[in-house]
Amino acid sequence: MPSSERSGVDEGCVTAETAVVLPVLAIVAVSMLWGLMAACAQIQCVDAARAGARAAARQEASADVVAVAEQAAPRGARVSVGREGELVRVSVEARSAGIGGLALDVGAEAVALAEDRVGGAVESEEGGVAERREDGAVAGG
Repeated sequence: MPSSERSGVDEGCVTAETAVVLPVLAIVAVSMLWGLMAACAQIQCVDAARAGARAAARQEASADVVAVAEQAAPRGARVSVGREGELVRVSVEARSAGIGGLALDVGAEAVALAEDRVGGAVESEEGGVAERREDGAVAGG
């Protein structure tokens, strides 16, 4: 078979292969972008929760803690602040970018020790600072 006859048959195969491969490559690229956007939203939630926990540990007002966390969080994130004994807990939840069912719920939670408890110092009823001794008694004030 002469080479000129064979090359005419092969030309159609290349076009068919390209028609199949290009949509697959586009789907892979879009999937990678979607995953990257979801990972970025998760990282923003972690950063926002940490920033909020640091602010809450410094005994800032709840509204200020929420504002600090919302500033670092993705758009539309829900921030909740709570205290459990000596610990402050900040949770941030958000919806990652995506179309319809492709959007994911992402979130993070950070916990910090309240600074009024760090180093054994406690606030006395008179407003002064007292030192907690090793035996648990409070001295000073």
